Amino acid sequence: MENLSFQYPSWYILLCLALGLSYALIIYFRSDTFKDKPSWLNWLLGALRFLAVSFLSILLLSPLLKSIVQDIKKPVIVIAQDQSESVLSDMDEDAQKAYQSSLEQFEDQLGDEYEVRKYAFGNDVREGIDFNFSDKVSNLSEFLQYIYDLYSNQNLGAVIMATDGIYNEGSNPIYAGAKLAAPIYTVALGDTTAKRDVVLKRVFHNKIAYLGDRFSIQIDVAAQNCSGSNSVLTISKVTNGTPSRLQQFPININRNDFFTTQEVILDADANGVQRYRISLSSVQDEVTTVNNTKDIFVDILDARQKMLLLANAPHPDLTAIKQSITKNKNYEVTTAYAKTFNGNLKDYDFVVLHQLPSQTQAATSILQTLEQERIPRLFIIGMQSNLRQVSQAQSIVNVSGDQKNSNDVQASFADGFSIFTIDDDLRQQLPNFAPLLAPFGDYKADPNATVLLNQRIAKIDTQYPLLAFGEENGTKVGVLCAEGIWKWRLFDFLQNENHDLFEELIGKSFQYLTLKEDKRKFRISMSKNIFNENEEIFFDAELYNANYELINDPDVTLTISNSEGKNFDFVFNRNNNRSYSLNASYFPVGNYSFRGTVNYNGEQLTYDGQFSVQPIQLELYETTADHSLLRLLSSKYGGEFLYPDQLAGIPQMIKDKGSVLPVIYETSKTRSVINLKWIFFILLSLLTLEWFLRRYHGSY
Repeated sequence: MENLSFQYPSWYILLCLALGLSYALIIYFRSDTFKDKPSWLNWLLGALRFLAVSFLSILLLSPLLKSIVQDIKKPVIVIAQDQSESVLSDMDEDAQKAYQSSLEQFEDQLGDEYEVRKYAFGNDVREGIDFNFSDKVSNLSEFLQYIYDLYSNQNLGAVIMATDGIYNEGSNPIYAGAKLAAPIYTVALGDTTAKRDVVLKRVFHNKIAYLGDRFSIQIDVAAQNCSGSNSVLTISKVTNGTPSRLQQFPININRNDFFTTQEVILDADANGVQRYRISLSSVQDEVTTVNNTKDIFVDILDARQKMLLLANAPHPDLTAIKQSITKNKNYEVTTAYAKTFNGNLKDYDFVVLHQLPSQTQAATSILQTLEQERIPRLFIIGMQSNLRQVSQAQSIVNVSGDQKNSNDVQASFADGFSIFTIDDDLRQQLPNFAPLLAPFGDYKADPNATVLLNQRIAKIDTQYPLLAFGEENGTKVGVLCAEGIWKWRLFDFLQNENHDLFEELIGKSFQYLTLKEDKRKFRISMSKNIFNENEEIFFDAELYNANYELINDPDVTLTISNSEGKNFDFVFNRNNNRSYSLNASYFPVGNYSFRGTVNYNGEQLTYDGQFSVQPIQLELYETTADHSLLRLLSSKYGGEFLYPDQLAGIPQMIKDKGSVLPVIYETSKTRSVINLKWIFFILLSLLTLEWFLRRYHGSY
């Protein structure tokens, strides 16, 4: 309904009518123009002029039309179906079809009174119900949160949730943060009968272990109605699809509600993603053996770096360094002497040259191999060093001296060092540590070197470098210009009763020198290398030109191979940031290798890697429906607990509540009359008719 209002007092309309009447009288009252015409013509022309002028005058009062628009929102009824595997524990194919039919009939019963929205939940929440029941997990709290986020500000009438009450991801839905302002009607599915069953409940393990270490696996075993039975827990390693037994443990089940935890220690004896199988032998009359086995994947990293402490002669510095760096499990340290060393330097990732080259050992072949193989190294200069040869072996620090005299030097931190961070305690205490022994001479750091410590001689801070870092031919090199750092380790313990400061200095220095930069022009990366079977697998790739600028002009292909040798070929997509990306979608459980290939400037670049897909078996470990949870959930939200054969009664229950009603939204709409098109045509018609009659009867 529309109401007319004015922005001026309404009695102004009388003035508008008076104006129109005056205008008509002035023009047509006692006019001789149409004296020989019928009298009604003057009256008609006067009326037309009166209406036109009055109408125009009224429009000057800015009249407004106000209307009320009503929008009726039906209550939203959400029908949600649990799509996880456990829902079908007591349903055969016929029962499943009958349930699907009853749910569809229930939707028809809701009729036109409600707006029905259907959702499925399991791995995730999605619109529509497909009745596949293939999801690997159940997350009830995620579904409630999803509905709350979507409908908290809408007219949500009720939620009908069909599930077995089993959740194996997320929190307990009773205590979920979502506080729906609508009743929840739970439709109880699944079988609540506790069957005779041995279950491999949970397996806790680290996803990553290091080669040569030992790692722990914690296994939870449960059994229902199996008192007096025996089972055997077996841990095997699966290689190329064939399991080999590692350990076995007897499980004596002494009560019907049985639970125990077994901890197993395994050796990380091979690098790469390793597959282990934990299994329980079945007991007599067990309802299912599917939940007796679980496969786990552990990524064994060969991250150990082999370090060689190569010295001119025995020295306590070697022990101090070794004791500090061997606390890092990623370092494997070997001590040797140049005179008797017959190992292969190529086997080492980092070499410490303690007072080498010396006055008795030039170590020429060793230095040549280090340079050719580009092995990072740290020179420690002492009184046995040949200063001239040391200066020739590296360009970080140039030392010249007579090699007959020495200086006691302490450390002072150089300004502007930013390669790595230094703890404040180390900055404060290290300058007061016991002095080291440095050959007397002139020390000059290369302009491209980065100095961490300078020499403090007789309490005077000099610009002579004590510890400096740099790069030669793409290889990191460090120089410590004094011997006797074992004194720092002892002094640290004397002052602080630990070796933390000394180990921080040595550890960060070694970490920087041993850090390998990836300078490959073609790289492929993944967010992780162990995926669940319900996860999509994504790859990212980068290609660099000679100036290490990111480009994505040529095509990049990827071939993924499974353990049986079957190949899957893909082509990467180009991104706006000049990189590449690929969604390879889902892969079956197993181990896979991949090779990326790109041809750039006539050169074929490749990148190899591997990943694994592990099974999700959560739905197999808990098959007994939890209807008590559903009762609590319905009670909390003011709904009802029902069985599938009671679906037809839900519409009446919703009506009986009396709170699920349409919501009427009223909107006030105001518009100016002058904007109405039909007003223009009325005025045009009045003026046109008057003009036509005047012309027709011989006037203007």
